Amino acid sequence: MELLDPATGRPLPNDAIQRILFVANAVHVYNIPPLTSTKGYNAASWTTDPKRHIFTARLRVVETAYESSSDKNKLKVDAVLEDVSNGQLFAAAPYTTPATVEPVLDSSRFFALTVRDPQGRKAVLGIGFEERSEAFDLSIALQEARKALGWEGEQSKPAEAKKEEDKRDYSLKDGETITVNFGSNSKFGRRKAAQQSSSSTGSANLQSFALPPPPPGPSSSSGGGFGFSLPPPPSAQDVRQQQRQQAKEHGFDDGQFGEFA
Repeated sequence: MELLDPATGRPLPNDAIQRILFVANAVHVYNIPPLTSTKGYNAASWTTDPKRHIFTARLRVVETAYESSSDKNKLKVDAVLEDVSNGQLFAAAPYTTPATVEPVLDSSRFFALTVRDPQGRKAVLGIGFEERSEAFDLSIALQEARKALGWEGEQSKPAEAKKEEDKRDYSLKDGETITVNFGSNSKFGRRKAAQQSSSSTGSANLQSFALPPPPPGPSSSSGGGFGFSLPPPPSAQDVRQQQRQQAKEHGFDDGQFGEFA
């Protein structure tokens, strides 16, 4: 089966390989007004007017790889809007910069899509999804496309810069040392001085802090004073008398001669 360029509809070389990164069968396409702010687009400015809705299309993000005469390996990504009924191309957006598909400021389901015709003329269309999950999947597909194109991650570095980093030697040579001078005005010196100051201030505060002496107790030798003393312990006779009384209360009798005492 002959592969066609998704952006132009022209046949591709026989060794071309295509990969579908994303497909959505119901995408609303809008004719949006010109951008009036450098911050970005707002979907509310073109979704509230029904006249700006063009039609409902199918959106595909296609990755194409092939060999060309100018470049040994060529890789490109296109976002194409097609008629759902017959698959006819409506508009194509070559993904040459991340700004080709720009999220709007006021919604996660709408994007501003920069499309181009075969003559290179461009226009900006608004696209919107009915489900947030589809918009999220589109963002993931575009992230994968940026990595494949070398715009993100380790692949974005030029080959010469990678070789230079590989050749760079950070090890210490013989006799080389590392000296770290914090200086008197460094934060470490200030922290140490502050700690010493706080410790000395704390010790001074503890030395100046003292509890008042307890009030003197009344002297037992002073006239009319009430001294504090414990009562004397009960005698053995009093203890025995108390035990007998408790036994009687529980129904026991110590007998006539005290044999149960």
